[in-house]
Amino acid sequence: MGSEYLASIFGTEKDKVNCSFYYKIGACRHGDRCSRLHNKPTFSQTILLVGMYRNPANPTQFPEGLKGDMTEDELQEHFDNFFDDVFTELEGKYGEIEEMNVCDNLGDHLVGNVYCQFVDEEAAEKAVTELNNRWYEGRSIMAELSPVTDFREACCRQYEMGECTRGGFCNFMHLKPISRDLRRKLYGKRRRRARTPPRRDDFDRRRGSSSGSRRRHYDDDGGGRQ
Repeated sequence: MGSEYLASIFGTEKDKVNCSFYYKIGACRHGDRCSRLHNKPTFSQTILLVGMYRNPANPTQFPEGLKGDMTEDELQEHFDNFFDDVFTELEGKYGEIEEMNVCDNLGDHLVGNVYCQFVDEEAAEKAVTELNNRWYEGRSIMAELSPVTDFREACCRQYEMGECTRGGFCNFMHLKPISRDLRRKLYGKRRRRARTPPRRDDFDRRRGSSSGSRRRHYDDDGGGRQ
């Protein structure tokens, strides 16, 4: 009876041993200082790319105000380009994607996080192994398996209804939406999507990748280039 009860409350607010936030969201604002356990999964369909998206309008990522004179349409285009790049690269290289989401939160444990849920666990395991040796826009990628299985449980319902009073520092996911056209392209026709090559490519295995305006490439053999 005792073991059945413990199993029934695992990862919930009633669980005094395991962190419910980490179990639901794959991140916790207390980090390593949390009084409850963060049990990292050994297998999962979902991976987390920590802080991978850098939003020009986010003051915690660009305190100098990189947004500048960018309009809302330009900011959406910037995000759509990023989402398209990452989604197409991950699916083309590692396997079919069930769902991908990007956090629009401001808290350090969620800001810029990219969650990608593959159809099978083998694809997720391969992605984590290889992505931790790769770079994106001159920054190393930090990838790990995530315990998140249901994004409905991880997301802030109040935010989705436009009623969240905690703003960007809410501890539940505030997901940044992609445009309708991009959603139709990536999710509308799955078979055609799997055959579509990347439009542009910012992945790179080299630390020295420039962050300038020239096109950046990823290097599959790990070799250097001038």
